[in-house]
Amino acid sequence: MKLEKTLSNDSFIPGTINIYSTEAKDSYSDNENDPNSNQITASGLKTHDNIILVPQPTDSPNDPLNWSFGKKIWNLIILLVITGFTAGVSNDAGSTEDSLNELYGISYASMNTGAGVLFIAIGTGTFLMAPFANLYGHKISYIICIFVGLMGSLYFALQKNTADAIINQFFVGWSEACAEAHVQQSISALFFQHQLGSTLTLYMLATSVGTYLGPLIAGFIVESMGFRWVGWLGVFIATGLLITIIFGLHETRFDRHKFSGVINSVRSHDHLDDADEKKFIKKLLGNKNEKIDQVINVQHSSLNSDTGYNELKKSYLQQIKPITKNPNLKGTGFKQYLTQLKLMTKVFLFIPVIYGGLLWGMQDSLLTFYLTVEDDQYYNAPFNYSTNRVAMMNMPCVIGAIIGCMYAGPLSDWFTVWMAKRNNGVMEAEFRLYFLFVPGILAPLGFILFAVSTDKLWNWRVTYFALGLIGYGFACLGDVGLAYLMDAYPEMIIEMMCGVSIINNYMSCVFTFTCSLWLDKMSNTNIFIILGILEFLLMMCALPLIIHGKRIRKYTKTWYVDYINVRDGF
Repeated sequence: MKLEKTLSNDSFIPGTINIYSTEAKDSYSDNENDPNSNQITASGLKTHDNIILVPQPTDSPNDPLNWSFGKKIWNLIILLVITGFTAGVSNDAGSTEDSLNELYGISYASMNTGAGVLFIAIGTGTFLMAPFANLYGHKISYIICIFVGLMGSLYFALQKNTADAIINQFFVGWSEACAEAHVQQSISALFFQHQLGSTLTLYMLATSVGTYLGPLIAGFIVESMGFRWVGWLGVFIATGLLITIIFGLHETRFDRHKFSGVINSVRSHDHLDDADEKKFIKKLLGNKNEKIDQVINVQHSSLNSDTGYNELKKSYLQQIKPITKNPNLKGTGFKQYLTQLKLMTKVFLFIPVIYGGLLWGMQDSLLTFYLTVEDDQYYNAPFNYSTNRVAMMNMPCVIGAIIGCMYAGPLSDWFTVWMAKRNNGVMEAEFRLYFLFVPGILAPLGFILFAVSTDKLWNWRVTYFALGLIGYGFACLGDVGLAYLMDAYPEMIIEMMCGVSIINNYMSCVFTFTCSLWLDKMSNTNIFIILGILEFLLMMCALPLIIHGKRIRKYTKTWYVDYINVRDGF
């Protein structure tokens, strides 16, 4: 049963999977004494600690899911450095604005335009790079984006006029395109679905560290060495990172569709139709009250005889090749690229994509507002903060983000498995959304409290506590939003993340251009109350999605399957 058949099965719903099996208690493993060894159930499903592994790993040594723990961690570290670095260089321009204004007379309005260009470049770059990664592999996308980031940092270090200040932000923004979707795709190739919350925690932590520590470090550099060294430091880091990617990052793209799936016990019965196959599997399970449709429809299941066991392990040079062509690549792939790009526009019809984009867009938009208040007001009386002290205001956000990552990451992984146990072993993507309710209250509270404490000149401890709540919400929105989307449409991660990136960054661009104008017309408190209420309402929209999300996923199944068939050449 090919993946094509699995996806077209009437009972298949993307984002609804059987992830927990009590049957595994009576199964066997290759090494009974190894607590980390996987088990195989009577139906052939590979499990670990009763959790059904999704996607099901092949037997190929080249399958990223089968890589050693050390190899996975090494590649994950590189991906996290890429994420943190691109987030950092995309947020450090604000620390150099005063220097550029004093030395070259570049207006703050022009630098604000540069910030808008940066957001447009991130969103557009992410969208245009996605089909490229599908056709030529993930690694080449990282090489291109980090090289573009290196050029952007070099341009940043040499800027002298308004045009320079705007154009360098386009290059810097494009470099972050790989961290907006490609990193998530690579992470999903390395780890199983029930581990996504924990691994995305590290991704969000890298994003948060780059977002908040980037301006902090840049502030110290400007104060001690001058604004150009912000760019030169970016050049040095990008060069080292580029070398590490070329020689150290392994390609995570793996064509598991060609290998057999997971129901090994029924390989000799692959002639059975769906109805007979269900009866056969039910007999294997001892007529237990199992979700038979979900057992059949575990992601990537098929019944070929080739499991990948006999596939030769790739050499080091083969593993680090910059380009890994899609097996279905035709010629240069240009027509396929255009076809996929056209099909990708359909992702904006998926309600979970729209919701994920709004969540990310809201967090980045709020970031623009409170950072603008810090830059416009805290340098002046009555605060009279130094550059370093304003930069240090990012530390409470980092602390809050760490707490948020732990809450929305490992805890949500445990929660989804717990909920699956209570749901006959079946996990629904919407289980993640329960983790939006607590930050839905605390994050808007922190946002409003920051504005009130600024306007009322309250003790700095109140302000810093408010910033901690803001950082907590920043991490939770990102972590939960990403995990939900990756659970809902696991075969279209990079495409879905591109849709989120477009909505997020274009929304942020609009708020960037309106932020200063709005702050000039109204008090911080009034504006932040309005935005806080909008954030609260947006996060509470998780409730109708929890109720109706499965119906929405079922409705979008046809679009989902059609795109996969065209992309993968079924």
